[in-house]
Amino acid sequence: MSTLLVFAFNNETGAPEMVKHVQALQRQQLITLSDAATVLRRRDGKVKVKQANNLVGAGALGGAFWGLLIGLLFWAPWSGLAAGATADATSGAFAEKASGCGIEDDFIREVGQTIGPGHSALFLLVEYMVEDQVLDSLTRPHATLLRTNLNSEDEIRLREAFGVVEMI
Repeated sequence: MSTLLVFAFNNETGAPEMVKHVQALQRQQLITLSDAATVLRRRDGKVKVKQANNLVGAGALGGAFWGLLIGLLFWAPWSGLAAGATADATSGAFAEKASGCGIEDDFIREVGQTIGPGHSALFLLVEYMVEDQVLDSLTRPHATLLRTNLNSEDEIRLREAFGVVEMI
């Protein structure tokens, strides 16, 4: 089972700064990640997503996963920013992929509402962690932790939905 953790910050620097702390936890073997990404939502509302290859290496789930998930968070119909039929169709496709993979609508809605303009977030898809030590270490002022679990079947559907092929 994997856990999707989202650390949301009310500033633009919190997520990039937390990457260093996650790297330290990895060196201590307290956390193992499948994938990670940082998100910056600029004050003008534009969203910048950067896959954190320095945390998981090249490949992982890939940019398609983060692009679609982040797209869902910020272009979903409940955001009040519908821009016509194209946006509705796109957000519907995002929602179908995410909900078909075990990511609940309420979680997606909460994350989208938490990451406002001028905010940043660190998304971690966690394979393993020593939960109490990791969460205690990563709890920061001005950060909101959101999380959801994915069982093994959901994780397989997630990889299939976003075109990830297991390397043997």
